[in-house]
Amino acid sequence: MAVICLTGYIDVMSTVFEVVAEPSRRRILDLLLSRPHLVGELSEELGLTQPGTSKHLRVLREAGLVRVRQEAQRRWYELNPGPLAELDGWLQPYRRLWARRLDALEDYLDALPDN
Repeated sequence: MAVICLTGYIDVMSTVFEVVAEPSRRRILDLLLSRPHLVGELSEELGLTQPGTSKHLRVLREAGLVRVRQEAQRRWYELNPGPLAELDGWLQPYRRLWARRLDALEDYLDALPDN
C-alpha cells in the first residue's frame, strides 16, 4: 500500500495556513521580508503593543516561519522561508489550473467580435 501523504506533513501545512490566516502575522512576514527587525520596530510599524507583537512572533516562531537571533540585549527577528517554500510548492498545481483557465478566458475574449 502506497502512502499518499504523511500525517505530519498535513499537520505542518495546516499550522502554516492557520498562522498566516491572521492579518497581523502576514504583515509581520511582509516586514521581515525586507530585513530582520526588533520587536519594537515591528510594534511601531504594526501599531500594536509590544506584548501583542511578541505573541504573534511566538506563534510565527513555533510554526517555523520566523527565527530569532540574539545580540547582547537585542533580539532580531528574521524570516525563515522554508515553510513558505513548502506552501508555495503545494500551491503550484493550483496555479497551473488558474493559469489554464485564465488563458482559456483570454482566448475566448480575443475571439469575440469587436463592437
